[in-house]
Amino acid sequence: MRIAIMLEGQEGITWDQWLALASAAEAAELDGLFRSDHYLSIHRGPPTGALDAWVTLGALAAHTRRLRLGTLVSPVTFRHVAVLAKSAVSVDHISAGRVELGIGTGWFEPEHVVYGVPFMSTRERFDELERQLAQLQHHWDSDVIWPKPVQKPHLPVIVGGRAKPRSVAAAVRYADEYNTVLPSLEEARERHRIVFDAARAAGREPLTFSMMTTAVLGRDEAEAEERRRAWLESTTAGVVPQVVGTVEQVAQTLRGYEAVGVERAMLQHLVHEDLEMVKLLGELARALAG
Repeated sequence: MRIAIMLEGQEGITWDQWLALASAAEAAELDGLFRSDHYLSIHRGPPTGALDAWVTLGALAAHTRRLRLGTLVSPVTFRHVAVLAKSAVSVDHISAGRVELGIGTGWFEPEHVVYGVPFMSTRERFDELERQLAQLQHHWDSDVIWPKPVQKPHLPVIVGGRAKPRSVAAAVRYADEYNTVLPSLEEARERHRIVFDAARAAGREPLTFSMMTTAVLGRDEAEAEERRRAWLESTTAGVVPQVVGTVEQVAQTLRGYEAVGVERAMLQHLVHEDLEMVKLLGELARALAG
């Protein structure tokens, strides 16, 4: 299983912190750095806020050499599809082919209200997701739109959800990877089966199956508990980390997910000030690779 770090940019991550986190993730030899694409804080509240996701990724692309970079996920409500396609291709060129586009319907209505962005019904947002996925391919394949992505045949596209029919159908038709959020072990097993069966029924190769979950690690159980308390203090959203323990304990948990089909885990690091945690994620990645 590959391990990437997932960062919540809307929780006040400054540019200096982005640089430090990306440098630490690359030094830890993580598979990638993914960031949310939100405009309004969810966990910490005012006055924390977000630097733009695609501007940030473009800048980080110029400061890294190996680390893969991507959104998890960019809402279709935020940008015209031509702007999104151009932004993703630009970062693909800046990074020499290390960017991935996670795209979704969007869900956080308060940020749309604050920023004056229209928030459509669930059905309308799924319609827009399908339209944008088709248009992205057109922009990247068109004979009149240049430059093309560095990665061939196109940069990787990630669609996510809880394996419900519309997200699975969109992913099977247009995406390279299906990402599911905060699954239990049995949910991961069932969601992987649904996505795998849908791809087979469509006559295509299986999608990469990944998950985004929350993990807190320590060098011993006491340190893990200390980080768990810091994690809880960092959020007002009433959520708790899903996986807590030493590197080996968390590795054992993730091996269970790997056994039911999860190929990559994007681990949410909510206390972004804690760079030591990034080092531990690197140790976790090496333990799983070994």
